[in-house]
Amino acid sequence: MSDRALVIVPTYNEASNIPQLIPQILGQDDRLDVLIVDDGSPDGTGKIAAQMAGEHSRIHVMQREKKLGLGTAYVAGFRWALERDYAFVFEMDADFSHDPKHLPEFLAAIADADVVLGSRYLGGRVNVVNWPIGRLIMSYGANIYARLVTGVKLADATSGFRCYRRQVLETIDLDDIRSNGYAFQIEMSFRSSRKGFRIKEIPIVFVDRVDGTSKMSAAIAREAVWMVWRLRFRAMLGKL
Repeated sequence: MSDRALVIVPTYNEASNIPQLIPQILGQDDRLDVLIVDDGSPDGTGKIAAQMAGEHSRIHVMQREKKLGLGTAYVAGFRWALERDYAFVFEMDADFSHDPKHLPEFLAAIADADVVLGSRYLGGRVNVVNWPIGRLIMSYGANIYARLVTGVKLADATSGFRCYRRQVLETIDLDDIRSNGYAFQIEMSFRSSRKGFRIKEIPIVFVDRVDGTSKMSAAIAREAVWMVWRLRFRAMLGKL
């Protein structure tokens, strides 16, 4: 197995961000490739990514016909990575809230871990910039709620900036994943923990997007509320 890593970036209307983001990702380490999973962005994000892919062998694009959700985008990206010889697989947002400069820190941390999470709340500190106070309270509270219900002692189980060893994704039943919004991150954290994989958190600074609009919605928040109970009960029944 090689030591190459794939950075999966789901996109929907991120045309203003990806021309700057992709080169910054690739510039962090020669082992990194990028897979853009675009959900039929009306602003032409997919076309821009495809043009860039045609000019650079480390850039790849998966075009989907319509907006199918964050969770399904990552699962599709995981399957794509597993069909190839990537040793590590990243999740990363397209809006620069996840700074590409942290990528080498993940690669260093995964040496003695199976999953590395980029935590906004490690050690009780809040490393979030420019979020409205209501959004911050909701995010911080969601992590407390997830810890209480699932019992997984992570400071930031909802983090969308993370890295998996290939073996984690090979072991988890990707067909059984049901969450599709930000609850997807909680579900992947829970499943990784239940399988006995070593989860490590490293501090990151999360900066709210400058261009574009947030994908957060009330429906996504509601999904996270009930999904943790579904995970807990299925685990109790031995179905995870």
